[in-house]
Amino acid sequence: MLPTKGYAAMTAKAQLQPFSFERRDVGPQDVLITISHCGICHSDIHQARNEWGISLFPMVPGHEIVGTIAQVGTAVSTFKIGDRAGVGCFVDSCRTCPACREGLEQYCDAEPLWTYSGQDKTGQITQGGYSTQIVVDAQYVLRIPSELSLPGTAPLLCAGITTYSPLRQWGVGRYHKLAVVGLGGLGHMAVKLAKAMGAEVTVLSTSEKKREDAKRLGAANFAVTSSPLALSRLQGYFDFVLDTVSAPHDYNTYLNLLKTDGTMILVGAPEKPTPVEAFSLIFKRRRLVGSLIGGIKETQQMLDFCAEHQIESDIEVVPIQQVNEAYERVLKGDVRYRFVIDMASLK
Repeated sequence: MLPTKGYAAMTAKAQLQPFSFERRDVGPQDVLITISHCGICHSDIHQARNEWGISLFPMVPGHEIVGTIAQVGTAVSTFKIGDRAGVGCFVDSCRTCPACREGLEQYCDAEPLWTYSGQDKTGQITQGGYSTQIVVDAQYVLRIPSELSLPGTAPLLCAGITTYSPLRQWGVGRYHKLAVVGLGGLGHMAVKLAKAMGAEVTVLSTSEKKREDAKRLGAANFAVTSSPLALSRLQGYFDFVLDTVSAPHDYNTYLNLLKTDGTMILVGAPEKPTPVEAFSLIFKRRRLVGSLIGGIKETQQMLDFCAEHQIESDIEVVPIQQVNEAYERVLKGDVRYRFVIDMASLK
């Protein structure tokens, strides 16, 4: 077993604190990654506070993990020591169901083994990237292109793939008009990616203060959602709406901005159910769909796309000792646009 340092929530809603635990030894199919950086995702906060009712404790959060390969198993040929590598939201799946065979491991019929707060075949709780190192089956490890920085890449492994996958799935590209609802960790990546794919992007935000950032990130237009006049002018304008907001809000407002046969894609996950009016869908034959991260193959494609187009996440790097403060700032929307923990501070 490999002694490992990390930060953990010991119980629901407890402050994260220093935590020592053990990783499994490197098996024939495994790699050992020395973690350099780990992003802070809003879902880390939901999980650490058991707001979804599925958390396992003690919990070391973190599923936006980057670093370098420190050891490879005897059967691994895809990585070597010193390679830059990443780990996203899951570290295993059943591998045999139709979804897994199609490279859609995130939709595994048996459920993926989540990077943290999951339970492996031995009954052990998985622990995430707020730590010095991690052992992962090489099949579930990503290669980080040399064109990307490690800190700027970390959030791509969740925020990047969460927005890239639905944009690709529904074919968003040239001549399409896309609205991105919310300009946070997910939204800012959606703007960058959709712009690179050739779409005309409009950011819909509650905050006028984000207008300049939206334009800087690549948005052609911006509208404040609290303005009825601004939204009325956009009725029936968009081919797609990508909703990244995790706070409760009215889906019908944004469905009505779609053209006939338009599609609204949900990637944000509000804690409470949201009513949808049938007429918002029926009269224009609109679709309301959802999307969850991406499979390993698609995540690698996303990283390669970002390398080609020089896309990274806008980040603020913090030491691990400031993780609880960072959580509070995330809840206040006080980050542009993703916190990334420098794991050198833990050593």
